[in-house]
Amino acid sequence: MTSPKLSAGARFPECLVQNVHGEAVDISQPQGDAEWRMIVVYRGQHCPICKKYLNQLDGLLAKLAELKTDAVAVCADSPAQLQAFAEEMDISVPLYGGMNEALMQRLGVYISEPRNAQETDHDFPEPAVFVINDAGTVQIVELSNAPFARPDLDMLVNGIAFIRENDYPIRGTVSF
Repeated sequence: MTSPKLSAGARFPECLVQNVHGEAVDISQPQGDAEWRMIVVYRGQHCPICKKYLNQLDGLLAKLAELKTDAVAVCADSPAQLQAFAEEMDISVPLYGGMNEALMQRLGVYISEPRNAQETDHDFPEPAVFVINDAGTVQIVELSNAPFARPDLDMLVNGIAFIRENDYPIRGTVSF
């Protein structure tokens, strides 16, 4: 099955998800002093690789803040699953859940079915990262179909610094 992918340079859409209290929140816009936003899509509380990745992201929040970029993480987990995960993780990265399949398809992320009931009880997104610039467009997009392939976060943060310092253009906008 094919699905459209959110292209580099495209306007990032409204991204209505749920916080740990089950309240609807649009995470498409940076908050506070941030001008840019990084949205990390993770598989959910069942994924040990996601836990490591989010811990690494948590350690880079100060550097991202220096770049006027904030970061959030989002998955398809229910508010109860999200709350349990947030308590287990004890990180500062804001966590959101409730991604429905329509939103996953709009963003173009790969979607997987659980292998069994012990993994999780719903379809879930595979990893993705979107960096949204101050114009609300996708500066960087990285989509993976498996938990083992994700961008190196140190390299990504250094790349955001380079882009911002050098007015580096959005790459990968030529379609064929």
